[in-house]
Amino acid sequence: MTAPASLDTAVGLLRPVGLDELPPLLTRLDRKYVLPPADLPLLLGGLDEEVRALEIDGERQFGYSSLYYDTPGLDAYRGAARQRRRRFKLRIRTYLDSGARFVEVKTRGPRGITVKHRMPYDGDPHRLSPAARAYADTVLAGAGIDVRHLPFHPALTTTYRRTTLYLPASDSRLTVDTGLTWSLPDGTGELHAPDRAVVETKAGRAGSGADRLLWSLRHRPCPVSKYGTGLAALRPELPANRWLPVLRRHFPTALDGSPA
Repeated sequence: MTAPASLDTAVGLLRPVGLDELPPLLTRLDRKYVLPPADLPLLLGGLDEEVRALEIDGERQFGYSSLYYDTPGLDAYRGAARQRRRRFKLRIRTYLDSGARFVEVKTRGPRGITVKHRMPYDGDPHRLSPAARAYADTVLAGAGIDVRHLPFHPALTTTYRRTTLYLPASDSRLTVDTGLTWSLPDGTGELHAPDRAVVETKAGRAGSGADRLLWSLRHRPCPVSKYGTGLAALRPELPANRWLPVLRRHFPTALDGSPA
């Protein structure tokens, strides 16, 4: 799984930035867009000339794998599907190039702000350790979500390649995810989306320069969620009204049962 050559070329022209120079942005406003990979060079070419690309050991695209956990009743999925105010995600994220791994808990703050908490994780990613579970319970309780009485089980795995850009003028980030694959933990379903890229802007305030550029290119934010959209595609018996427009427009083969 590699990034499109045109994306490699466009990113290669940008100045580098080190990981230690990036702001953490654990509390931010996120906007997501779905683009054909062919549109990415135009997007990158239109960004502010000060934009910089994350570079680690000479590389600018990195492999990610996220294993999402949910309750038996899929409280995390249903909370997002029904746009509940107190909704959450729980995952173990692995950075495939370095092997680093974190347990991450995401909740919603005021005015749609995403709040992410994370801690290093050195256990089996397919089994939530007691320490990770205690951490998740504490974070969720602080957001007014009490699921301490419910077990968590693996629900969905996503893998992709990510390019991260830093926009100094707005102190924001833009990520480009390509080669997206969704799979169920029991091996009963897998979908690939090689002809779509998920672009996400992450800013501490509303509307970064990247958002305005995307809007000018006639791309609009959409409610794509790697967890929600992927699980809706692979488990059609679940309520999916929130993600059906995204699936129909950008991932139509996911709805007809064909490999995407």
